[in-house]
Amino acid sequence: MDLITPGFGLVFWSLITFFILLVVLKKFAWKPILGAIDERETGIKNALEAADKARMEMENLKADNERILNEARIEREGMLKDAREIKNKMINDAKEEAQAQASKMIVQAQAAIEIEKKAAMAELKNQVAALSIDIAEKVVREELSNKSKQLELVETMLTDAKLN
Repeated sequence: MDLITPGFGLVFWSLITFFILLVVLKKFAWKPILGAIDERETGIKNALEAADKARMEMENLKADNERILNEARIEREGMLKDAREIKNKMINDAKEEAQAQASKMIVQAQAAIEIEKKAAMAELKNQVAALSIDIAEKVVREELSNKSKQLELVETMLTDAKLN
């Protein structure tokens, strides 16, 4: 026999052995191999679905975080605006109260000045009156010390009284 060209018996036994190997492999190896492949395929599919779900959840969380950040920014701006308004109101109230106090103090000072002025005028009038009386008294003494001057004074007073 020739080693390069196979004979009928060799081909027959090779085919029989091949079919027996196929039956044994089908019965014992194909089911576990195909089951493992199916299981792996299912695991990969589940992992891809889980990854998609995780990606979607991450996108939702990111959107929620952006929304929360925007709300926080808006709230912060509102709080800052309120704080500025309160500060301005406090400053304006303090200014108004200071102006009211200043006006009140000015009015009180003007009243005190007016009272002092009246008191000074009354004191001045009293001093002028006292000085006038002293002068008049001295003049009258001087005038009345002499009899001829007394008569002259009486005549002058009578003349003045008639004219009025």
